[in-house]
Amino acid sequence: MNIDDLKEKPIWQMTGEEFLYLQQNTGATTATASAPAIDSTTKKHVYGIVGIARLFGCSMPTAHRIKKSGKIDQAITQIGRKIIVDADLALELAGRKTGGR
Repeated sequence: MNIDDLKEKPIWQMTGEEFLYLQQNTGATTATASAPAIDSTTKKHVYGIVGIARLFGCSMPTAHRIKKSGKIDQAITQIGRKIIVDADLALELAGRKTGGR
């Protein structure tokens, strides 16, 4: 099998064997050369009350209470009705214990 011919052939016309051969032979060379570097400093954001609810695995009323409590205020940026939450910081702030019993 010639790799150049397989690259020009549409995927829907390839057999399973041809497709796997193409993946194995071209994937190794392009994966190492063109793989994007994963930046661990990239912030993960969630949006809105729904995003907070998914982040903490709770209901929307509980997510609203969490936001309203002020515990995660440092992680929240709100412009008008748009709520943007830094997910990692919010989880860290919610995990801290302050006062109480």
